[in-house]
Amino acid sequence: MYQLKILSNFAAAHNLLHYHGDCENLHGHNWKVEVTVTTRDLDASGLGIDFKSLKKHTNEILDRLDHKYLNDLDFFKDISPSSEHISRYIFEALESSLVVPGVTLKEVTVWESDNACATYTRD
Repeated sequence: MYQLKILSNFAAAHNLLHYHGDCENLHGHNWKVEVTVTTRDLDASGLGIDFKSLKKHTNEILDRLDHKYLNDLDFFKDISPSSEHISRYIFEALESSLVVPGVTLKEVTVWESDNACATYTRD
């Protein structure tokens, strides 16, 4: 089994709902996003998926978040735009747009700082 990973990023503002502390106030992050896929097979070039293609699909989704106030986006209208929920949002959006035979989206990890991240994966 091969595991492939790309890194990307976006910057956005948010505030956490139902939270008591600094993060209930408007603030922003420069999020780093890791996308991991798996595959058993390689193409004639020895690739499981072209990194360029995986980055393109990922960045199309991140463009929806970049330089936005996340609380205003439909997905986050009723849920807190935490790193946990952001990782799920990216995973679900990428899962529906990335349709490559033999390639499975394994997980999406969202880093809100150098030492704090959340990962979403299917059970």
